[in-house]
Amino acid sequence: MTVASGHTVLQVPVPALEPFVRTRAAHYDPAWVSDDAGFVHAHVTALAPFLPAAALDRPAQGRVAEIVAETAAFTFELARVATFPNGIIHLLPEPSEPFRELTARLVEAFPECPPYEGRFPEVIPHLTLDAQAPGVTEQSTIRLLGDLVPVQCRAERLDLAWYEADGCHVIRSWALGATVQETADTASGFGSVGAGGARSIVKRGRKNWTSGPMETA
Repeated sequence: MTVASGHTVLQVPVPALEPFVRTRAAHYDPAWVSDDAGFVHAHVTALAPFLPAAALDRPAQGRVAEIVAETAAFTFELARVATFPNGIIHLLPEPSEPFRELTARLVEAFPECPPYEGRFPEVIPHLTLDAQAPGVTEQSTIRLLGDLVPVQCRAERLDLAWYEADGCHVIRSWALGATVQETADTASGFGSVGAGGARSIVKRGRKNWTSGPMETA
């Protein structure tokens, strides 16, 4: 699937790490920090890139709602910092199985959306923290995290986010474990695809600290 200048992502927000991740995003380029109050930079990706804007119709969103309704909210811990071969420094959620299962369900429902366009043999759930660079290492990141980890977190919702330079925002959110009717009644109307009001921290086509094997978002 060809990704245009903007793309969609299904992601589980992790508010506990938002101050850290947002600060690191601002450190690299403030233009990529979202202005959308509903957008959480700290997240674990469930599926990216997701459908193109033109395909985000009611049936497609309904399929997501059904999967979310069948996925109960769950707790996980963020404690272990690791680095991927491409230098992306990240936290590994434990247990990872609920995230893997969510991704598998989404891929089954949307086979036209392979994770990361099929570039990686294994999709490892993670939360991106930083990228190796002069003065930035796994150990320096651990020191910078300080007592932010370990932290117990709870996955409570799935966000459909739009990523585009100067236009990153949440399109819709679904509460994990809610009925399909509840998700229809309470879906967050954060805006349409391409609406202004927030900025993505990812730009396709350039090396970016969040665009590693687990992150297109």
